Amino acid sequence: MPIAQLYILEGRSNEQKETLIREVSDAMSRSLDAPLTSVRVIITEMPKGHFGIGGELASKVRR
Repeated sequence: MPIAQLYILEGRSNEQKETLIREVSDAMSRSLDAPLTSVRVIITEMPKGHFGIGGELASKVRR
């Protein structure tokens, strides 16, 4: 059972997350020759104040 764990900054819509899950699942199924029904995707959303980019809080870098 292939599992992908993705970390993204909060703020994406449910539609965007559904698209991400679908496309990652399709890619894993194809590249690993695994049944699509066996692929799992876990999304962890992080507050912008809990993530750094280039030594700065993402909340300061990304608006």
